[in-house]
Amino acid sequence: SAIYELSCEAYKHLGKTSNYYWIDPDGSGALGPLKVYCNMTEDKVWTTVYHDLQMQTSVGGNSVEKLSVLQLNYSATMDQISAITSSAEYCEQFISYSCKMSRLLNTPEGNPYTWWVGKANEKHYYWGGSGPGIQKCACGIERNCTDPKYYCNCDADHKQWRKDSGMLSYKEHLPVSQVVVGDLDRPGSEAKVSVGPVRCQGDRNYWNAASFVTSSSHLHFSTFQGETSADISFYFKTSASDGVFLENLGNTDFIKLELKSATEVSFSFDVGNGPVEIVVRSPNPLNDDQWHRVNAERNVKQASLQVDQLPLEVRKAPTEGHTRLELYSQLYVGAAGGQRGFLGCIRSLRMNGVTLDLEERAKVTPGVKPGCSGHCTSYGMYCANGGKCVEKYNGYSCDCSKTAYDGPFCIKDVGAFFEEGMWLRYNFHSPGTSVKDLVSRTLLSSADPEITGPDLSLNKEELSFSFSTTKFPCVLLYVSSYTQDFMAVLVNPTGNLQIRYNLGGTKEPYNIDIDHRNMANGQPHTVNVTRNGRDIVLQLDHYPPTSYSLPATSDIQFNSPKALFLGKVIEIGKIDQDIYKYNTPGFTGCLSRVQFNQIAPLKAALRPTNASSHVHIQGELVESNCGASPLTIPPMSAATDPWHLDSASADFPYNGQAIGDGVNRNSAIIGGVIAVVIFTILCTLVFLIRYMFRHKGTYHTNEAKGAESAESADAAIMNNDPNFTETIDESKKEWLI
Repeated sequence: SAIYELSCEAYKHLGKTSNYYWIDPDGSGALGPLKVYCNMTEDKVWTTVYHDLQMQTSVGGNSVEKLSVLQLNYSATMDQISAITSSAEYCEQFISYSCKMSRLLNTPEGNPYTWWVGKANEKHYYWGGSGPGIQKCACGIERNCTDPKYYCNCDADHKQWRKDSGMLSYKEHLPVSQVVVGDLDRPGSEAKVSVGPVRCQGDRNYWNAASFVTSSSHLHFSTFQGETSADISFYFKTSASDGVFLENLGNTDFIKLELKSATEVSFSFDVGNGPVEIVVRSPNPLNDDQWHRVNAERNVKQASLQVDQLPLEVRKAPTEGHTRLELYSQLYVGAAGGQRGFLGCIRSLRMNGVTLDLEERAKVTPGVKPGCSGHCTSYGMYCANGGKCVEKYNGYSCDCSKTAYDGPFCIKDVGAFFEEGMWLRYNFHSPGTSVKDLVSRTLLSSADPEITGPDLSLNKEELSFSFSTTKFPCVLLYVSSYTQDFMAVLVNPTGNLQIRYNLGGTKEPYNIDIDHRNMANGQPHTVNVTRNGRDIVLQLDHYPPTSYSLPATSDIQFNSPKALFLGKVIEIGKIDQDIYKYNTPGFTGCLSRVQFNQIAPLKAALRPTNASSHVHIQGELVESNCGASPLTIPPMSAATDPWHLDSASADFPYNGQAIGDGVNRNSAIIGGVIAVVIFTILCTLVFLIRYMFRHKGTYHTNEAKGAESAESADAAIMNNDPNFTETIDESKKEWLI
């Protein structure tokens, strides 16, 4: 059974973060696994497959050849890439042609000089930013070519460098396997070609699901062709204790998968030697409304069944006898022939590498609904830091709006760098809303009874944030009120942290001093302060929490909170003397993941939300992750992690290094060689600079010559950075041209 997931989407739903992974798009079919880069930072996952053609590959330059053929070799076979593109919702590949007296598509009327070869060895005569059958470049479609008579910048045949580039996004034609460049045989003709990696987004197979509503509900498909080998995998979710998943009959032969009881899955078949049954028993009930994965395989040698990560059950085939499974009836998914069908959800049903479209079939079948609900019961735990799991028709997402975090799992810090004198104020109520409405909605948890406007006060606060700085004393955070009450987190003149509460009833504010720890050491520090009535709990970094108590005379109500300040306090009325002193010059450094009760002031400032109207900023806020260690899902140990690839990756002689953590001897040797090379280059540079200053006159004239032939700045960047195309989005097309 495959130890790899079928797609990047599957890795994402195991809570994995962006990285290189081995995926096996057709299960244990003939394709075999391939290594791809999975980018999990957006709602939909991007899968990227790389090739070996350098960016800005030069062709031509006074060459005599009529055609120059550039071949792209990928880290995967064409069939493997097709498996990815066919199951994706959208794919794209960047392509760029920089030219000097070298025409591209020969618009408006002529035969193209240059073309590219895609899937199935077909030639294509359209370019990036355009589509099939349209012999134009991006500028021709957007009508902004340098010479409006042509539909490509390069077709104007200028002596200066020009460029045509854009995304190819007709996925049935991808990937680009060759670029054939034609107009190079005249003196002075030159061109440079860049092709980005193939990037695909979304996975139509992973969430393709159907819900079986009654025990007689079923879907039928054409007969399963699995004479000598069968490989069936799917996920199921149910609260029923038994039911048939699928069945296909012949005269006497058959193949069947069913949930026999709440803890048993059965795989049975007959190829003419009498029925064989393999049963996997689970120690825990399988009808717990969570997703479970089933993988059943049969070939002429043996048959096997696996459920989740439970041990694989294997049965050897008899040495003599029949080996061909001969089926005639339709394939039934769900109830078949009067048996009790499966109640619940089946998704991602693959038979011999092909995903059956349960969703489409369910749309026209009574008793079966397309899609599935209740993904949050299985995956909600991946929404971290108070993010809420939101059910979607095909999957789930994490709603991070009530948190100080961002990203698909609410684990990405939202932070900002404060320069000296900068500050941010978050008003708890904005003009035009009644104090009562807003404050009770955001500052009080829903469990608190509603408090009327003038009497609004807090019995408890929860504050958490991360900071790093090297300058002190300073004010990190301050909560002001319409009364004398305040709360502050400060770094005092000795570089130690101080939490200060003034809720009335005491002569002096109540201070919690954390001595013996320099907090202004430039490292990220995390502060969590929770107050409930008189009790205060403080947790600093990874140290155990410590408890404090407000003095007996102190009031325990934080009356009429007004605003929260970061970096500096700019408030009218009387202000605490120490805080006034610490206010100048102000905080310099980084603050991130700031949260006060339900409010995330920094996030409101950096991400346009309905709370952004409450924010006022002095100075320019620059977003930064502040080097704060993101709270990731703790990694499994190599022993328990079924996707730990050290041992497995050694078997595949594909491009790219195996995905391991170990630093091997080779890298040490390479490091040494690089150090020597850098040293040699530095010595040469010193020598050259001295030489240049001796010949200052000639140096200046050389510079001028170089400037004429230099290409645009962005091409120079692309030259140096192979990942540059990754960052080019639609909105920047004009800028590239």
